[in-house]
Amino acid sequence: MNYICAKCGKLMPATIRAPKCGCGGLWKLQFDPPRFSLDEIDTSEWSMFRYRKFMALEDDAWRDITMGEGLSPVIRFDENVLFKMDYCMPTLSFKDRGAAVLISHCKSIGVDSVVQDSSGNAGNSVAAYSARAGISCEIFVPEGTSPKKIDMIRAHGATCTVVPGSRDHCADVCRAKVTDEGMYYANHVYNPFFYEGTKTYIYEVYEQLHRIPEHLLIPVGNGTLFLGAMHGLEHLLASGCIDRMPQIIAVQSEKCDPLLQSAQAGSTTPTDVKPQPTLAEGIAIGKPMRGEEILEYAKKYNIHFVHAPEDKILEARAIIAEKGIYCEHTTTANYAAYLEYCRLYGTAHDCLITMCGAGLKSDH
Repeated sequence: MNYICAKCGKLMPATIRAPKCGCGGLWKLQFDPPRFSLDEIDTSEWSMFRYRKFMALEDDAWRDITMGEGLSPVIRFDENVLFKMDYCMPTLSFKDRGAAVLISHCKSIGVDSVVQDSSGNAGNSVAAYSARAGISCEIFVPEGTSPKKIDMIRAHGATCTVVPGSRDHCADVCRAKVTDEGMYYANHVYNPFFYEGTKTYIYEVYEQLHRIPEHLLIPVGNGTLFLGAMHGLEHLLASGCIDRMPQIIAVQSEKCDPLLQSAQAGSTTPTDVKPQPTLAEGIAIGKPMRGEEILEYAKKYNIHFVHAPEDKILEARAIIAEKGIYCEHTTTANYAAYLEYCRLYGTAHDCLITMCGAGLKSDH
């Protein structure tokens, strides 16, 4: 299996440790899955690896890594909205989808130590799966990260280094360690194996509903769920499972919206913004490293961007909690953004919203 550089097209074996191409471009996977079919799902496997025929996996390392991630329920919230309960995961966030595949890859190629930067959820997930794989791990998080997320990271035996400053600065500090010390960068943005996990979100919805809803609302910070979802949707489209792309509603915080600003301006590169403090910490990414790829999808499929209004996040959280669902602030921002979208453009009927993080993780 090979990597292909998104910038210059250079091919390299996926066993290499370099986090990106020498030209600076990020890796994509040279992998064409077979035609998707419900008949090819391994229904005896109770995890997202039931879709492994359509995933880029080198071997069966995943069997010792998986903790049953995936298979989260879809529930009806109201007459127009469905929730995909993707915080029903081993570490209480959807990031387990990507981490399980990425750490399985690390195990397959003999990696024994990894580093990662995160606002909390991805770091916690990588720490948990690294522990399961017997791989040592250091996670860098920005100041202001939920103490409960930090506690979870450390509980898995990982080193958690808190970096003063912004989320983007935290990433710079971690990447400097990767460059200076040659560490393996098990990052959810850089490493394309992560998206092999997040694309199962779409396979799962299709298996559960035997269709894809008319609207999919997806939060976009670095775009790990967004890009995985797009890979999955394009696969379903090419396989003839769906005849058109659903309307994607991409959510950004009004305090940090480089992609929304670019999309509205018709730009192909993320706008330079200075992130402001926000409850939606999970999508407060001022410099999304795959921003050009995200914007290319936005143009190709007429994706609508919308703000999550900061002053509506806690109000939306209360509305959701009154119906028995307690989610973290960034997840609540999704529903706040849905209400804002409906206010601006009219009701979005048949809309699936991801519930991507559990509530107790962000009570701080």
